[in-house]
Amino acid sequence: MFKVEKVADEQANVGEGPLWDDESQLLYWADIRSGRLFEYNPENGENNTIYNGIYVGGFSKNSYGGFTLGTWNGVLLWESERKKRWIHQGTYMGEKLQFNDCIAAPDGSFLAGTFYPSNVLGYNKSGKLYRFFPNGNVEIVSENHGCSNGMGFSPDLSYFYHSDPSKGKIVRHPYNNETHIIGEAEEWYEHKDQGGPDGMTVDSEGYVWSAIWGGSGVIRIDKEGNVVEKINVDAHQTSSCMFGGSSLTDLYVTSAATPDNLANVPKGTYLGGSLFKISTNYVGKLEYETKFEF
Repeated sequence: MFKVEKVADEQANVGEGPLWDDESQLLYWADIRSGRLFEYNPENGENNTIYNGIYVGGFSKNSYGGFTLGTWNGVLLWESERKKRWIHQGTYMGEKLQFNDCIAAPDGSFLAGTFYPSNVLGYNKSGKLYRFFPNGNVEIVSENHGCSNGMGFSPDLSYFYHSDPSKGKIVRHPYNNETHIIGEAEEWYEHKDQGGPDGMTVDSEGYVWSAIWGGSGVIRIDKEGNVVEKINVDAHQTSSCMFGGSSLTDLYVTSAATPDNLANVPKGTYLGGSLFKISTNYVGKLEYETKFEF
């Protein structure tokens, strides 16, 4: 049995993007639809707001200081309100840059996927997965995503994973760590149970952990795409996860309170909005940092 604790309750509309910083031993996470970025300290249990601005879908730590933020209006390099700059603002080739999940690649570039939620259920146009390089170049990695979501690299850097809960799938791209080229996607995992694969992390053994939106928990998937473990969390809309703690064995899970698509959810169900911690016997791995200069 795993110990599951609620460690912070911000009533986050869409809690997302947990990111462990090993240097400071702090966990960062976001509430997309309130524009807040939080700093959680497991030592004293404090959860403080460090950013409150334009909506942030995802973010990465930046090696030259601050964070690279995938916002709803482009990519912003941010350390404070006095120290920030736009890497790419507004649109790219006529498409609005409204980002959901994001991740730093091993070469210091920034991967960020767009999504366009409609006022009703579903999405009003397809999104793309973009890659922003420190030299200013921009690449479109893939297209036709209903909701570009969780991403992760295998420990040996042979694969890049990318989820889309609107399709109920996680795809796998070959990755070349010498050329840093991300290859064409191949079908890898299709979710057959309730909910869809949302944010993710990859552990030190190369297994993918995916938070299941609408599925009240996280699943562990082996390298062949088979579910080998599920850990239940007391929140219907579990949204993302990442390992943290001094030994990288604590799995932090975000959740969302947004009342979207609740037609089949029993009345009184706790949707989410809290940050959870699961004590495990598994070991995670740290994420990479972007390499943008101010």
